[in-house]
Amino acid sequence: MLDRTIPEDQPLSDAAAGFAKEQLRSFVERIERMDEEIRALNADKRDIYAEAKGNGFDVKALKTIVAMRRQDADTRAEREAIVDLYLQALGMAG
Repeated sequence: MLDRTIPEDQPLSDAAAGFAKEQLRSFVERIERMDEEIRALNADKRDIYAEAKGNGFDVKALKTIVAMRRQDADTRAEREAIVDLYLQALGMAG
């Protein structure tokens, strides 16, 4: 990555300082907009879970399924095998 820091003994020109200030402001504003979008999406997701719960679905089970679907098949199979092994060791396998 390109290092854009200016040594302390070299003052920024007014134009460079203005550019850096505007670039910094742009980054901050883009991050703030993205944070707002994330909050809106999370609110939508909460609404979906509430709707599912209202229709009789178990929200914890839904969240587990969503997490499992994010994993690739091999990772998921490995985790399930470990859980099954632990359940057997505890006498909980049925």
